[in-house]
Amino acid sequence: MTIPDAIPAHEYAGARALIALHEHHMREFLATWREAKAQNVKLPATDDPDYESLESLLLHLLNGTIYYMGWICKALELPEPGFGELPTLENCESEADAFLDASLAKWRTPLVDLPGESFELEFEAAWGPVYCIDAMLEHAVMHPIRHTFQLRNLMGK
Repeated sequence: MTIPDAIPAHEYAGARALIALHEHHMREFLATWREAKAQNVKLPATDDPDYESLESLLLHLLNGTIYYMGWICKALELPEPGFGELPTLENCESEADAFLDASLAKWRTPLVDLPGESFELEFEAAWGPVYCIDAMLEHAVMHPIRHTFQLRNLMGK
């Protein structure tokens, strides 16, 4: 995998690499999600609303693109990236490509000029644990990987 030219050089090269990995794995998740949808895969029963249906899982992942970079920008007091409106559950499938393209484009520049030390700063996430900025970027990369893995297992791959 190479880093797309659309992702500019960053002061901290690790940020550029993680942004590229996030983009790659989000696109991979969406392709896998479409396979699961075509096979009419059913998610295991749970009380978690993010797993009620394939559509709710897709929306969960799309929302993650807003949350992770939004959290980082807020924590570092950077301007809000302006992600726009999250699709609804009813239209998330038809709007997924356009929303993902626009969201990933917003990921490419907010951290360009930050020195490496900025990525060591720690802040509390909405769900409780404390993360440094670098770890939150890694978390954002792993999120679609975990759900791609989940869907592939449910498809028997």
